Amino acid sequence: MPSELSAYVSDPTPGRGALRPARSWLHSDAPSLSLNGAWRFRLSPTASVAQDFAAEEFDDHGWESIPVPSHWVLEGDGAHGRPIYTNIQFPFPIDPPHVPDENPTGDYRRHFALPADWSDAERIVLRFDGVESLFRVWVNGVDIGSAGGSRLAHEFDITRAVRPGDNVVAVRVHQWSAASYVEDQDQWWLPGIFRDVTLTARPAGGIEDVWLRTGFRDGRGRVEAEITAEASAFPVTLRIPELGVEQVWATAADVTPVDAGEVEPWSAERPRLYDATVSTAAESIALRVGFRTVEIRGARFLVNGRRVVFHGVNRHEAHPVRGRVFDEEHAREDLARMKRFNVNAIRTSHYPPHPRLLDLADELGFWVVLECDLETHGFEKLGWVGNPSDDPAWREAYLDRIRRTVERDKNHPSIVMWSLGNESGTGSNLAAMSAWVHARDAERPVHYEGDYTGEYTDVYSRMYASVPETERIGTDGTDTPLLNCTPAQSARQRAKPFLLCEYAHAMGNGPGALDQYEVLVHEHPRLHGGFVWEWRDHGILATAPDGTAYHAYGGDFGEVVHDGNFVMDGMLLSDDVPTPSLYEYKAVAQPLRFVFDGDKVAVTNLRHSADTSDLRFRWRVEHDGTPVDAGDLEVPVVAAGESGWVSLPPVPVAPEGETWLTIDAVLATAAPWAPLGHVVATVQSDRSPHIPVPAVRHRTGWRPDPGTLMLGAAEFVDGRLVNLAGRAVTGPRLELFRAPTDNDESPSDGVEESDASVPGVSNAELWRRDGLDRLTARRVSVERPHDKTDALRTLDKVSAANSALFVMVESVWSLEAGELELRVEIEPSRGWSTVWPRIGIRFDLPDGGAPVDGAEWFGLGPSESYPDSLRAARTGRFSSGIDDLSVDYARPQETGHRSGLRRLILTSTGSEVFRVEALPDTHGRRPGFTLSRHTPQELARAGHPCELPASTTSRLTIDAAQHGLGSRSCGPDVWPEFALRPEARTIRLRIWAG
Repeated sequence: MPSELSAYVSDPTPGRGALRPARSWLHSDAPSLSLNGAWRFRLSPTASVAQDFAAEEFDDHGWESIPVPSHWVLEGDGAHGRPIYTNIQFPFPIDPPHVPDENPTGDYRRHFALPADWSDAERIVLRFDGVESLFRVWVNGVDIGSAGGSRLAHEFDITRAVRPGDNVVAVRVHQWSAASYVEDQDQWWLPGIFRDVTLTARPAGGIEDVWLRTGFRDGRGRVEAEITAEASAFPVTLRIPELGVEQVWATAADVTPVDAGEVEPWSAERPRLYDATVSTAAESIALRVGFRTVEIRGARFLVNGRRVVFHGVNRHEAHPVRGRVFDEEHAREDLARMKRFNVNAIRTSHYPPHPRLLDLADELGFWVVLECDLETHGFEKLGWVGNPSDDPAWREAYLDRIRRTVERDKNHPSIVMWSLGNESGTGSNLAAMSAWVHARDAERPVHYEGDYTGEYTDVYSRMYASVPETERIGTDGTDTPLLNCTPAQSARQRAKPFLLCEYAHAMGNGPGALDQYEVLVHEHPRLHGGFVWEWRDHGILATAPDGTAYHAYGGDFGEVVHDGNFVMDGMLLSDDVPTPSLYEYKAVAQPLRFVFDGDKVAVTNLRHSADTSDLRFRWRVEHDGTPVDAGDLEVPVVAAGESGWVSLPPVPVAPEGETWLTIDAVLATAAPWAPLGHVVATVQSDRSPHIPVPAVRHRTGWRPDPGTLMLGAAEFVDGRLVNLAGRAVTGPRLELFRAPTDNDESPSDGVEESDASVPGVSNAELWRRDGLDRLTARRVSVERPHDKTDALRTLDKVSAANSALFVMVESVWSLEAGELELRVEIEPSRGWSTVWPRIGIRFDLPDGGAPVDGAEWFGLGPSESYPDSLRAARTGRFSSGIDDLSVDYARPQETGHRSGLRRLILTSTGSEVFRVEALPDTHGRRPGFTLSRHTPQELARAGHPCELPASTTSRLTIDAAQHGLGSRSCGPDVWPEFALRPEARTIRLRIWAG
């Protein structure tokens, strides 16, 4: 028994028994019965448990009940095992195709009643839309067959086993199998029957499969139908009522292309669909067809003759409670959210999604790169030795996976490219998959990033190429070799369309430099955009010992091997909250470009095919963030790819202060994905007159003078601020540390990194090495001007234990025309060899009777911003509670910085505590601020938000500068322009007490 079982679970053969050929997932009027719901369930620690449970008479009353679809590790609060997260690692020994005897195995049973009116069905078919990993099926004790391919549909012919009335279906699911070696996607391992189970009655004279290939050219549509049916099923009728199409084919030989006449084409921007039916006397299939033509001309990827730019995201199926179990309402809202944030494309990483998701993509409008259920990434650590991608024993498994991918979803107009899989090295099996796809579907191109030299793919694809490298790929005439390519291979790849199938790793706070990639897309037609990694975090809802809910990541379930919080790398948090990076992405990808020239603005439509008739253009003028005038801008309809000049209204300019003109392009009518008035694109223009910064009044005659001093509402003891307007305050203290972001914690790869990086070492490690997280200060002097009481000067030497590096900090407090001013001069010593995370000062505000709990500010907002992530920020007046100023990243880290500060009011229960005016330095640079309940050091020590200590103090940090964000957790470091090198900086503030 063990040897026979071992051979079964270790067999790479994709399926056995009454497994039917792959076909489309169709909406048919043939009878069907959902088997979703409560099943009886038993979990065993190994695969060697007896198979007697499949017998009809088996007594399963002692078993538990489990919902189908579900993942057993997400049911029962750990009673059925726990999830495992790995990115590249295999959670079992690498011994292909074998898996351990310790192989959790779930047995499922349920009864179903075969409807009486199914007695005349030609066949009864049992369909599983998704089971992880290997499963075997019995009906009424009859062994039906088995299948592997977790995210693929499998149908079994069970006609010989069913009977009228009561029937029993039994399913055995093994968590580990040979299939696990080719399903090493960056995600949680979540076993079980996690998609729908359906029983269908296939009628005599029915339609086995249908493919309506639809093309568009010169305003007209064309339908090429492929009908799979017995001769007895004919005649077959194609109807598209809206187009007046009713074509009857008497025999299979009569099936020829149909001219659909004048049609509106389908695109991601205008997803025009037409209802169609394909019918016989016994069955009718309903489809929604979109007319579009996909082609490559030279180095351009075109749909309907126009170049496509992918503003895309990689999308896993993930939910904090359900895992990969599909919920249509949630999925629809998820896609609608993508549209609201200017996402126009999806790469289905790294497997086909639930089939209904593609119906929604057709309807709402997305360019889809549909990826096969394939990844063997764990073999990379072995130098790809033993990789199934080049092993003939796995050939049929690879071909079966691509067949099931293409055949299931071939009718969807949203799918414009097939992808063979992800991070599986290269080899003959991948080439065979590509050959099969080219033979089956000549229109849609084949993608696979791992084919660096372009031997068997139609587009050139890369992951995480830096901005300079991407520019070299897009530039004509360069002979710089491409990655892993000879000069000849490089020339071949440069002759193809290029896309970044993954870029801008959105892990934690980041990524930066999205706008730099966007610029390249518009400068180099060969570059077709790409797909951010990734759309959402994969956190699993868990509960801390004290009952606090949090989102768990790798290692939180006691995994033997795991990849930590690398699964938390989305622009959307696990609980559907958009991160600031998603707002940044929306601003970068907005489909309109505005260029101001005096009293005119040029509006350029960057869309693929839609004009601007669906938009209204609203303008407003603000003085120091306060609205003073507004109206509608009369913009003519601008066609896709075209520009139009528009006259601006007279802009009233504030004689003192700032004047900002803002234009919003909003939806003129509601869309299926957004309400009327939704903002699609925004631009601001600074119309402020030049206002000189008040000069610094230099004092002389300083003399040592510690003791107690009052400067206006500020009280000092021995040079230290202790009270402001009756409220305890300490500071300013120099703050050079920030709680490292995931990008900060990632080691440098030494390739095109900033000049302060060290290969193999993270910035965060360098910061801790230099003691930036544990700075201490020595007061050098406390001075006041001779015979004056309106100023105070302190000098501090700040350094860390076991370090000779230091920073001199001079703080000058003074009364200027009755206003309290603080000027801080920060000057580092020689010898600092790393970038710094920040250059700032921190004030601590103990709660006292009423804690500081909010802020109002005039500056950049409303969400956080950093030097290489500023496109979503606009200048205005904003307000927020203290908790809403920060983002609850799954692992606490730097968050909440608002750049370009002019004025700040701190509040307590709605009342003003004190206000701050931030003056620009001599270079015109403005500081930013962060208001938080925790110090950077406290944030850095916590693994989850629920681990942060209770706080009795609010922390205000004013930063002269912050280091950029970059994408180094998986991608390029911070661009040198946005890297913060140790340097002298000035912070100048004016403070009023409330």
